[in-house]
Amino acid sequence: MTELRGLATGIGSLPYKDPQQALDLIFKYTPEIPFWPQLPRRDVREGMVAQFSENLPYLKVSPEGLSFSAVEARDKDLELFYERIIANDTDYFRISESFAAGLYGFYQRLEKEDLGKVKFIKCQITGPFSFAASIKDEGGVALLHDAVFMQVIFKGLLMKALWQIKLFEKFGKKIIIFIDEPYLSAFGSAYTAINSEDVVNGLSELAAGIKSRGALVGVHCCGNTDWSIFVDTKDIDIINFDAFDYQEKFVLYADNLKDFLQRGGNICWGIVPTQNFSGKETPDLLAGKLTDGINALVKKGLDKDMLQKQMFLSPACGLGSLEPEKAEKIFKLLSETSAFIRKSL
Repeated sequence: MTELRGLATGIGSLPYKDPQQALDLIFKYTPEIPFWPQLPRRDVREGMVAQFSENLPYLKVSPEGLSFSAVEARDKDLELFYERIIANDTDYFRISESFAAGLYGFYQRLEKEDLGKVKFIKCQITGPFSFAASIKDEGGVALLHDAVFMQVIFKGLLMKALWQIKLFEKFGKKIIIFIDEPYLSAFGSAYTAINSEDVVNGLSELAAGIKSRGALVGVHCCGNTDWSIFVDTKDIDIINFDAFDYQEKFVLYADNLKDFLQRGGNICWGIVPTQNFSGKETPDLLAGKLTDGINALVKKGLDKDMLQKQMFLSPACGLGSLEPEKAEKIFKLLSETSAFIRKSL
């Protein structure tokens, strides 16, 4: 794998309605690992759950948002769903342009761009646990508790990831698929009704399917969590975390991370704050904070050169809820911090 050594990328969501504005920002500030932008302000269909809901049984999207469908539709929808799964029909699970204008704009931009700088192409799906936790059945119970629907989510999201790989592999670049799991920031608290075995087994199944098509698999969680669950998940290549607010918590898992790095895993440090961005942050301040995190792991027995080689940078989280001016400042700072760090390595 190409050494990362501080390359920069984004998480997914950006606060634009015009895909071209989002793409201009992406190719200006993260040209080596560009990604397709999710644009939740453009349409309700671009919400992080609705965006990946097409042709999944039980679900429908209206102008009011995503909802669980009537009980009567279940058997028919479920039968059709599994017919397409068995047929390995990734095109049936495509993400339509009305659900992801940024994805199609990204594809068109890649066709026109000089791809000499591009080292990876980053795509994403909403993680199965965050997806299921966001939807309630007719009785008001989160679908996390519905074993049948959880299997639908795992299989459907895998197909949507495989469709993206099929779409973008023509460009000849290594593809990264991020599994975005903000819900797991509550893992281990009284508010989560899932255990570590469920998470590890579920994500391992999903990651293995993605890896089978040659892509790298990342997992993004923007809050504090039990980071060992991602280390224990088979086939995860990248762990992305909020390094600005939770670095001290993250380094507590040094023993787990040592094994992760030794098997070729990479850490994506979400070093640029998003919700807590003040505009006073500077590249040297963020580089210093990152250096503190690396040094803390080195003191706990991790290899410094390995940490630097297997490191890249991102904002702490997606930027869809921010103002466009703030989003651009964050990406500019991300780019400057990446350049600052890469010069020092």
